[in-house]
Amino acid sequence: MTNHIKPALLMLLFFTVLTGIAYPLAVTFSAQIVFPSQANGSLLGSNEQPLGSELIGQAFSRPEYFWGRPSATSPTPYNGGASSGSNQGPTNPALIDAVQTRIKALRDGDSSHPEAVPGDLVTASASGLDPHISPAAAAYQISRVATVRQMSPDNVRELVEHYTETRQWGVLGEARVNVLKLNLALDKRLN
Repeated sequence: MTNHIKPALLMLLFFTVLTGIAYPLAVTFSAQIVFPSQANGSLLGSNEQPLGSELIGQAFSRPEYFWGRPSATSPTPYNGGASSGSNQGPTNPALIDAVQTRIKALRDGDSSHPEAVPGDLVTASASGLDPHISPAAAAYQISRVATVRQMSPDNVRELVEHYTETRQWGVLGEARVNVLKLNLALDKRLN
């Protein structure tokens, strides 16, 4: 029986060290060398002070900032530890009320828009963490942001165009604007 237990325990120890220590260290070391920004959370900020990650949305509600997609995470918005959607269907009264409330807030923030509110400004993404909005959602907010910041709408539009990311490799995803990057650029413009 010891002829079977000893090799089994040695194999357990070997694979524990290999898969529990050596492999994670090799992956971590490689990631720090090849993709240091991504390995450290893709943090953005100013003056060496991290303000957020370009991969996780943030709750902007002040009128001088572009607003991102709503978040369905709880107990707080954009909670990375609770990534999930609301699981509310299109006929759910709670979702309809939430969308109508969000539309009202957008219209109250800038009543000069006769056109429909872009859907991504009033509905949460599947993860509840989406840091991007569509170019149409950014364009919808240009007037409000320019007015509050006392900037030319053309200057704000130019910033939006600069921070609009195209499809990855020309085929994956849709054009999008990272809200945190855009808002940080707006703040830099004023300083």
